[in-house]
Parts: sequence; C-alpha cells; structure tokens
Amino acid sequence: MLRNGLEPWHLLVVAIVFIVLFGSKKLPDTARSLGRSLRILKSEAKAMKDESAVPATQTDTGVSL
Repeated sequence: MLRNGLEPWHLLVVAIVFIVLFGSKKLPDTARSLGRSLRILKSEAKAMKDESAVPATQTDTGVSL
C-alpha cells in the first residue's frame, strides 16, 4: 500500500488542494513570505554561530589571542 512512498500524482493532488484552498493569487505572496522567513532564520543561525566562536578565541581579560 505505502511501499513506494510519495508518487508524482500524490504531489499533483497536494498542489491542486493548495491552489483550491488558498487561491492562485495568494500563493506567490505566501511563498515570498516563506522565503524571507527562511533567509532571516539562516542569518540569525549564522550570527549565533559566529557569536559563539568569538568567546572561544578571547581570554578572560578580553584580549584576543
């Protein structure tokens, strides 16, 4: 029954349901908003990673090694 997972026609049905529920006019705005959110998430994750790397290279006096 589900041994092949998602087949192409499953994705087609899901796409049609989204178009019917949200309308074709609202979908581009939703995709644009999702893209912005993902960009913000990536930049914040990178900032947190960079921020956590900075204290590892400093001593207690705040002088870089």
